[in-house]
Amino acid sequence: MIKTHRLVKSVETAAGKLDILKGIDLEIKSAESVAIVGSSGSGKSTLLALLAGLDNSSQGEIFLVGEPLHNMSEDQRATLRQKNVGFVFQSFQLLAGLTALENISLPLEMQKDPASKTKAQSYLEKVGLAERGDHYPNQLSGGEQQRVAIARAFASQPSVLFADEPTGNLDSETGRNIADLLFALNRDEGCTLVLVTHDDRLAQRCHRQFRMTAGELREEFHQ
Repeated sequence: MIKTHRLVKSVETAAGKLDILKGIDLEIKSAESVAIVGSSGSGKSTLLALLAGLDNSSQGEIFLVGEPLHNMSEDQRATLRQKNVGFVFQSFQLLAGLTALENISLPLEMQKDPASKTKAQSYLEKVGLAERGDHYPNQLSGGEQQRVAIARAFASQPSVLFADEPTGNLDSETGRNIADLLFALNRDEGCTLVLVTHDDRLAQRCHRQFRMTAGELREEFHQ
């Protein structure tokens, strides 16, 4: 599903070249749940952006659903993302001028899905917000907004779902409920879940865990 080979990301700074990622080798199978943990600045969000085709690597190879992201133009990557990728972010990233239902249906409408409203309502029900479809983001709690964001991500039935600190802006109980929902939908929908988090407890719910330290990635094994 996802594979990288000697993946490097470098940027130029006033002090010279800075290697954010240092030769990452990673393979994630279809329907797996994988966590990438590490401190702020370790490179984990940069890696997530590269895996999702949101940024260009400096060196190395990235394959997403068998396609070589490293050889693609931005337009080609955007098309691949639209067909195969869902996102859940810490900041929710809902459109303030759209209702919950409209936020979920928008990606489906962009794909010209004739059943966009019906599918959006179905996913609102799956995340327990069937009665909140006509509410705007500022009328929803943080946990409700994140549930809408999760419904939006799953509604297009992606092959891969990327989640960047999806519980980071939530209190602990709401965060647990959101995590339960993510893993339930991951299991039921059969998509691959790649999760970036500071939370080791959340990471341990995934099939596999990796730790990013100063741009280097290693898999962690638990007894």
